[in-house]
Order: sequence, then C-alpha cells, then structure tokens
Amino acid sequence: MPHLITGGARSGKSRHAEDLARRHGGPVCYLATAEVRDAEFARRVALHRAQRPAHWRVAEAGRGLAAIIAAHDAPGGLLLIDCLGMWLMRFFGEAGFDEAEYAAERDALLAVLDRVSGEVLLVSNEVGWGVVAGDAETRRFVDELGRLNQMAASHCGRVTLVACGLPLALKGEAA
Repeated sequence: MPHLITGGARSGKSRHAEDLARRHGGPVCYLATAEVRDAEFARRVALHRAQRPAHWRVAEAGRGLAAIIAAHDAPGGLLLIDCLGMWLMRFFGEAGFDEAEYAAERDALLAVLDRVSGEVLLVSNEVGWGVVAGDAETRRFVDELGRLNQMAASHCGRVTLVACGLPLALKGEAA
C-alpha cells in the first residue's frame, strides 16, 4: 500500500522518504517529477542527485506519471516519487492550466496506486497553510495540490506529515 509523505518547504519530507528508501531491502527506483526551468532549480536537482545512492535506478516522469509507475513497479521493489507538487506544475504553462489532461492523468495516477505490487513513497508539498496567493494561477495551483493530496491520501495506507524534520503519522503506523 502506498505511503504519502507531506510537509512544507524544507520540512524534511524528501529526506524522510529517502531514509525510508535506504532502509528498504529490495531495489529502489526514484521517479523524478520536476521539470527544470531555471539555473537555481537545476542546482537543487543536482544536489538531490548527488545525495542519492548510486545503485538506485532513476526515471524521469513527465505528465504520464501513472505509466511510469506501472512500468517500474515490481514485487519487492520500492518507488520513491518526488514530488506531486512538481508533477502538478507540469500542467501549468503559457496557455494556463491544462485541466482536461491533468484530470485524466490524475485519475490514472490514483488508479495505479491501487494496483502496485511493490512499495510506493509519494512525496508532496503542503502549500495551503499560508496566506491566500495574490494571483489566480497560484491560487489554482494551491487548490489543485490540496485536492490532489487529499485524493492521494485516500489511496494510501499510510500518511506522514513532516515538520521541522520530524515525522508525524496521520494515517497508519508510524515509519
């Protein structure tokens, strides 16, 4: 059953997920969802890559995250998906929010979570705890990510909130 790990920026959620993956006894595949759009973010991605164990497989996930999960799922394996917020960003662009494609891909993602044979760690951001964003596109992103987190949590046997580097079990047993 999948495990959702969520928290704010720099909360320690990715580190917690990576620690769980390091303790996993079988093969690990890291599914990267971010699209690098600027030099500062490219440096962040490079740092994440350098910190991961060399023996982990890595797959870049575009909009078709469900298909990538299905392709890399294996009994005894672990998929670490980092992160749902970056994946959602792929549906926002110059032309606005691609609602139809996002809805189809979101539904496919939720469906594949119910069928995985290995372990899945889903990392996501909690972004709705601050002030209301000043522009419509950011408000839409916050709303959609909040809804996605709720839907993903309903398909996960475990949900963990990470704050100040400390994991708090919200659903299921503590890890």
